[in-house]
Amino acid sequence: LKSLRESQGLSLRALSDICGLSINSISQIERGSNSPTVSTLQRLASALNLPITDFFLDETKQTVVFVENQTGLRLQQNGVVIESLGIGLTSQKLEPFRLIIQSKVGNLEDPISHSGEEFVHCLSGHVDYCVENRIFSMHPGDSLLFDATQLHAYRNKSDQPAELLVIFL
Repeated sequence: LKSLRESQGLSLRALSDICGLSINSISQIERGSNSPTVSTLQRLASALNLPITDFFLDETKQTVVFVENQTGLRLQQNGVVIESLGIGLTSQKLEPFRLIIQSKVGNLEDPISHSGEEFVHCLSGHVDYCVENRIFSMHPGDSLLFDATQLHAYRNKSDQPAELLVIFL
């Protein structure tokens, strides 16, 4: 985060003003003393005008990316695991992730929006996905595609973890 922020010539205060997060929160994320939530990552990515995958990139660009099961870069906080399923292509446009959402967890209180499109496919469990105040009750095999500039959020209301395939474009 720090290198991305500095590459755009932004101070902590400037980034804080753009994304609405506190300077302290951003500083803690940069130092690795706090793991950001998915919605926080999205707010930072939007403020920096970058795809969320830029937070997971290493410096090498590739023409083929292979990620073995459960070996993708992972962030975990507040009952949600976000795992990158493929990053590093030279001109990558889509951003695939696996979200594992624990029981009774979600971000309905803090919906997000970002540029592009979002595809969500429910792999297991049951998740309510809200897009602009419309709630879609997702079960295994269900998919959702929407313009991601709309406010959206999710919540696992079940007693079991839920797993989603999420692709940003």
